[in-house]
Amino acid sequence: MTPSTRSATGGPFVPSAPAPGRLACIDAARRCLLDDPSAPLDAIEPWISASWRRCLARGQHPRDRVVFDCVSPAAQRAALERSHALRAAARPVIDHTLGRAMADTGYFALLTDAHGVVIDVHGPADAANPHVHAIARVGVDLSEATVGTTAIGAALIERQPVWLHRGEHFFDDTAVYSCAGAPLFDADGQCVGMLDLTGVLAPERRALKHLVAVTARRIEHALVLQRPHALSVRLTWPGHLPGDDDEGLLTLDGEGRIVGVNRTAAEMLDLRRDARGWPGVEDVFAVPASDWFDAARRGRGPWEVPTWSGLRVVALVRSSQDEARHGSALPLRQREAALIRHAVAEAGGNVAEAARRLGISRATVYRKLASR
Repeated sequence: MTPSTRSATGGPFVPSAPAPGRLACIDAARRCLLDDPSAPLDAIEPWISASWRRCLARGQHPRDRVVFDCVSPAAQRAALERSHALRAAARPVIDHTLGRAMADTGYFALLTDAHGVVIDVHGPADAANPHVHAIARVGVDLSEATVGTTAIGAALIERQPVWLHRGEHFFDDTAVYSCAGAPLFDADGQCVGMLDLTGVLAPERRALKHLVAVTARRIEHALVLQRPHALSVRLTWPGHLPGDDDEGLLTLDGEGRIVGVNRTAAEMLDLRRDARGWPGVEDVFAVPASDWFDAARRGRGPWEVPTWSGLRVVALVRSSQDEARHGSALPLRQREAALIRHAVAEAGGNVAEAARRLGISRATVYRKLASR
C-alpha cells in the first residue's frame, strides 16, 4: 500500500468525494440556465453563473466543441518576455511548495499571464493524457472568451481565489477538469497573471483553493523583493511576529520612497497607488524615514510603529544587503526575543508574570532580553 492510500492514523485512505448530489445540482443549474438565462441559480456560486451568462452572451453553447489553440508564435514570445519576472519569481515557490503539497493528488500547476495564456507548467502533467496535453502547453490560450468558464478566466476576472469542479465549467468538453485558481499581483498592485491547479477526472479537492491562495501570496512576496530596493519592511499586527505567510511587505528606495507593496500591506495600511506611485513612507507612518534606515543599520528586531491612521503595526526592517547575505527570514533568536518583549509589555512590565505566561524562568527572560 502506497503512502497515498493510507491515512495519517494508519487506516485505509478514502478520497474525499463531492457532497451528495453536488454534481446533480450543478447539472440541474446548467439545464435551468439554458431554459431561462435570466433564472436565479442558487445551487452554484454567483461568479460561476455570471461567467456562464457571459459565455451565452458571446453566442457560445455548452455542447460546442472546444479547440485548445496556442496563440501565434509572435504573441507567445511577447507573452513570455512580458512575464519573465513573474516566471522567475514563481518557479522556486511552486517547486518548493506545490511539488510537495500536491505530490499524491495527480493535480498539476499552470501559470498564465494576465490574458490567460499559459507561460509555464509545473508538476505531474501527463502529456500522454489528451485532456492534460490540451491545456498543459506553453502558449495555449485559456481565457474565458476562448474556453469558457474555468478557474483561470474566473480568477483573472474576479480577482480572487476560486474553486471550480467538473460541470461548473461552461463547456461539456471542459467538464473533465477540476481546478483552483488565484490571481497574481506585482509590486505596483497590478494583476500580472494567475496560478492554476488542475486535475483531470480527479476527486474534488476544495482544500486546493487555500493552497493556491497561500502560494499566490508567496509569489507576490517574491515579486516585491525582486524589484530593486534599499530596505524591505515586513509588517504584521501587534501580538504577532513578522515571518508568517500572511505578513505585509513593502520596499523602500534609498531616499525612503515606497517602491513596492504586496496586497497584504496595501490592505493593512489602506494604500492607494496613483499616477505618481505609492505614497511616501512618512505619509503613512508617524516616524521619519531616517528611523527605518537606522533600524536596518542596527539590526533592530521587530518594533511597533504608529501610523497616521492611529493604528500601530509591528515592523521588521532589513537592508537589501542583509537579505542577500542572510535571507529574508527573521532569525530564531530575534523572534524569541521579540516574543519575550511582547509578553513583558502585555504583563505591564512584570517580568515574573511574563515568565509565568511563557512557562519559563525569570532568569531566562532576563538572559534572552540581554542577548538580543
